[in-house]
Amino acid sequence: MATLVTTVTETLRYRGKIGQWSWVLHRVTGLGTVLFLVLHIIDTSWAAFYPDLYAEAIAEYQSPLFTLGEFALIACVVYHAFNGLRVTLLDYKPEWWAYQQRAAAIVFGATTIVLIPTFGFMLSHVADFYGEDPDLVSVGDIIETQSQFVIGFVAIIAAALILSALYGLVSRSRSGFVLPGRLEAAMWLFMRLSGVLILPLVFGHLGMMHVIQGVFDITGGGIEVVGTDIVNDSGKAVEFVGARWDMLVAGVAIWRVYDALLLALVVIHGFNGLRTVINDYALQPLINRALNWAVVFGAIALIVLGTAALLEGVDETAYDIAVDINETTASAAY
Repeated sequence: MATLVTTVTETLRYRGKIGQWSWVLHRVTGLGTVLFLVLHIIDTSWAAFYPDLYAEAIAEYQSPLFTLGEFALIACVVYHAFNGLRVTLLDYKPEWWAYQQRAAAIVFGATTIVLIPTFGFMLSHVADFYGEDPDLVSVGDIIETQSQFVIGFVAIIAAALILSALYGLVSRSRSGFVLPGRLEAAMWLFMRLSGVLILPLVFGHLGMMHVIQGVFDITGGGIEVVGTDIVNDSGKAVEFVGARWDMLVAGVAIWRVYDALLLALVVIHGFNGLRTVINDYALQPLINRALNWAVVFGAIALIVLGTAALLEGVDETAYDIAVDINETTASAAY
């Protein structure tokens, strides 16, 4: 913790050139994206396993608080993607290191150029939705729901700390979590290659789910689901997800394959980046082991959960539950 505080205070005091701020922003935007990624995978899995909870999650995503968060998320993803590409290119082209400042400026410029029209399209969705004076989830309800995630994260970290302490007592190990040299080198290479492979997948997902259609269209009745020829007749979030996952091209559920690739690449890439940050700041062996274990098992759990949801899909029972919930909510409103 002391190392992290020192990094923040010295960064603010140093006021370095554009390269320093690129490094800081790369980490901040990466951490922000990973945080949303965890919530997004868990919430989306509810479409298959807990449709009532998924409907509640989408209602929260349509609130003003999460709407602001969505704009911040898009900014984080776009900048992190472009800056990651800059890092990869300079890693493989050391003769270009002399142009670091120019490259960083290009990243900022490209991010701005992409975000201006993107935010414009997103604002049009926001204006259309809020122009209809919808019933919105209260901030208190959002805090109550998100606090459950916070409690879960705290419980996982606490369990990891206890296990790390027990491991230290039994093994008498005084070292943190260390990967074998070859595996560490392989993960370094993976971060560069996956960063490039993720670009079209992530930008395609953002374009479809945040620009062409947004979170507000997920509950729009009679709207054709983006990337398919299927209409969401009921206007239920679970039907939107089910229609997308059930879209077949030559007998292949292309969006399930697409989401599976995105799931694996983004989770491993994001959590390995988180591991790098942890190793920079959590130097005490007990804490280092605990946080690294939490990262490794957390990544595995998310991939398993996301894969299970993709394989399960959304069945008619989930549609019926969503319809019942909607009718119950409407009756309560009257």
